[in-house]
Amino acid sequence: MLATHGDSAKIIAGGQSLVPMMAMRLVRPAWLVDINEISTLKFVKIEENAARIGACTRQSAVERDDALAARVPLLRQALAWVGHAQTRNRGTVGGSLAHADPSAELPLAAQLLGAKMMLRSAKGTRALAAEKFFSGPMSTSARPDECLEEIHWPVWSEKRTGSAFTEIAIRHGDFAMVAAAAQVALDGDGRCTRAAFGLGGAGGTPLAFPKIAARLVGAKLDDGAIQSAASDAAKECDPGADLHATKEYRRHLARVLVARALTEACENAKRQ
Repeated sequence: MLATHGDSAKIIAGGQSLVPMMAMRLVRPAWLVDINEISTLKFVKIEENAARIGACTRQSAVERDDALAARVPLLRQALAWVGHAQTRNRGTVGGSLAHADPSAELPLAAQLLGAKMMLRSAKGTRALAAEKFFSGPMSTSARPDECLEEIHWPVWSEKRTGSAFTEIAIRHGDFAMVAAAAQVALDGDGRCTRAAFGLGGAGGTPLAFPKIAARLVGAKLDDGAIQSAASDAAKECDPGADLHATKEYRRHLARVLVARALTEACENAKRQ
């Protein structure tokens, strides 16, 4: 269907993003390709180094999966902020990623963790890293004839690993004005051995800061180190402005929320 209709077709799964946009006449596809009945796109498989999730897997199924939460805890933490129970019962993991809202929670988690998107077309399958998948606001590098088939979420092997997700929105369930997420690993002495953190709603795509995170490795994540990393990340982001918040306020939120997420992730790692 996608090979035949190209740009005039849109895939629909949970419909929690596409249907509202159609109702507001923001998109008007000539064809809807419903993939809800493709059972092979609904699964969670945990492997040694990654958790594989089918694109049509409901967000609520991922949220309730204890084995998955033990290996990729950031997913459950991010989903707690996604819409409401009713929308998570219908919304799919792949649908949220393909929608690519820069303020959405799952795209931020994917960017931060370096998730891998598996895209299928009539010609075959290709893998695309999250940093290359998200190309701009509400846009991805998926081709018109491709369907997101599954997502590979990296599993950190470090024993003392902690993660955290937080955001500020007008109301709970709304898209975030700014969101922040972090994941860190500590050694026996409490020094950072691995770190990753990022921001949503602070640019045209979800943002990760691998160079700043690399500077945390080998250090004890005290308040000074965390505040320095948060300030540097806020300086690098370029948020927009709207009726809800100015650019300056969003940059302020970015600094505060990154520090909050890193602090909480560190505390969670210490409990392991």
